[in-house]
Amino acid sequence: MRPRPRFRWLAVAAVAASSLATPALPAMASVTAQPATPSIAAATCATSRPHSGTILHSEIRGGPGTLTIKNTLSQDAAIVLVLGRSKAFSVYVRTRASTTVGNIKDGTYTIYYTLGSRFSTCQGRFTSGATYWRVNKRLQFVSAPGEHTVATMILYAPNGNTAPTPISPGGFPTP
Repeated sequence: MRPRPRFRWLAVAAVAASSLATPALPAMASVTAQPATPSIAAATCATSRPHSGTILHSEIRGGPGTLTIKNTLSQDAAIVLVLGRSKAFSVYVRTRASTTVGNIKDGTYTIYYTLGSRFSTCQGRFTSGATYWRVNKRLQFVSAPGEHTVATMILYAPNGNTAPTPISPGGFPTP
């Protein structure tokens, strides 16, 4: 049995606000599969492995918060932050890579993540060896004039300070 992956909160601090530029988000592509000859986009979708930092979903953004995610595990991860009952954003982080997401709106977020291989951007899920997790500790982003939250998380295996709970695929908010 594999050890449970864990998140370690390295730093959550208020820092002087600086101008944060919104990264350009990729345009959503419409994929229409044809029975005789599948489109190139559909073939790419089935086999693609997004780069670390690829925003898979972005709905609730526009704040000054920043989150750095480091994946030290041997599997890729898709991390989803949920604000209330709404999916705020999700980001892809390859194995042994890190990424920083900015423009996070103030609020208390529940964090979900999935690990696996062969990620399908069309389905928003790993198609091989997928496991699904919810972090028990919530992450709060707060800003004040001249200050904002900067948080860092490390996804790793042994003895983390925030144990995750395994969840069913149906309980996972699809990126």
